[in-house]
Amino acid sequence: MEKRLENLIAFSQGVFRRENGRALYEKYLEDIKTVTPSDLMLVQHEQLKQGLTPKEMAGFVDKLMNVFHEPLSTYAWEKPGEDTFIGLLMAENRGLKEILEAFKAVIKEGDHDRNRERIENFIDEIEIYNEHLLKLENILFPMMEKKMERFKGLAILWVVHDESRDLVKSLKDQVRRQKMDHGDLGRLLGALYFKLFGLIEKQELVLFPAAMTHLNEEEHEDMHLQSFEYGFAYIEAPDKPRGPEERDELTFDPLSGLFQSETGHFDLQQLMGIFQHLPVDLTLVDENDKVAYFSKPKERIFPRSKAVIGRDVRMCHPPDSVHMVEKIMAAFKKGDRDRASFWIEMSGLFLFIQYHALRDKEGRYRGTLEVTQEISDLRALEGERRLLDWE
Repeated sequence: MEKRLENLIAFSQGVFRRENGRALYEKYLEDIKTVTPSDLMLVQHEQLKQGLTPKEMAGFVDKLMNVFHEPLSTYAWEKPGEDTFIGLLMAENRGLKEILEAFKAVIKEGDHDRNRERIENFIDEIEIYNEHLLKLENILFPMMEKKMERFKGLAILWVVHDESRDLVKSLKDQVRRQKMDHGDLGRLLGALYFKLFGLIEKQELVLFPAAMTHLNEEEHEDMHLQSFEYGFAYIEAPDKPRGPEERDELTFDPLSGLFQSETGHFDLQQLMGIFQHLPVDLTLVDENDKVAYFSKPKERIFPRSKAVIGRDVRMCHPPDSVHMVEKIMAAFKKGDRDRASFWIEMSGLFLFIQYHALRDKEGRYRGTLEVTQEISDLRALEGERRLLDWE
């Protein structure tokens, strides 16, 4: 690693340890003047490698942004076209800036009771920005992480995303109260306001320039196509460009022993593990109405034996209900319906049963999948239990 980068890492460590800020700045000034977006990402990643957590880094990344602001803001990088993945993200940021600027007067005024409706509308508008954050987390971050190891430090930015979401949630809880705590509300509004402006700055001074520098044209086009699986915040949804034809075939590579699809790969043992560990019973009826397969989870709801394979599905149901089975399959085969749902109580269990029509890419009927799940525990859930609450 070149000495310049080693010095930037040492400066960052000094900031985290709360050493004398002026002395640190003067000692590393020449290196600070040359920092680039990619340099900052490397500095953050090296800090993580040395044992700091993303949450610890997120706590002082704003200090680094303040120190590096001038070289980052004057860094020359190729700006994206308007109708590109990064270009549209920047347009969404401009929309957020307009919302924040318009709301500034409400924050300054401080009369929260009189402005309750405006505050509620502001929160609703800010929640739309989550679509923007999801595209960063699920498209841009993984694409950059695959490109270079230094981009694994993007976990720090994800922490900042979650901090903004937590602020929005706290604001909603506060505004819902009949008697608002004006002190808490003012603090939360101010914190969210500056957090969002900080997010925009981190994206446009660091994240986007680095993405434009290190990702090629094909990768940007791929991200643009993927972005249409999400919403667009504060802008009109653009027309989706024609991309390579999406294929949903599952193929097997004998050399690697992997099944390949557009959305990933797995081997045979993993495939069988998926079927056995899904919290549902699966039964497949083929296009000729014969039972072709059933899963064997540890606790199957409806018993199945190997003898049922090849049996006409009509023979698997009580005579009184066969006519309904035939009606469902007829609707599936005609293309009139794609799903049928039922729920019943049985032996103290609450069962949710769904039938799904299976079709090939030409739309031809290929069979029916029965999915049965015991959902008593799901119906009883209240409140929240987040990932971090697990023990």
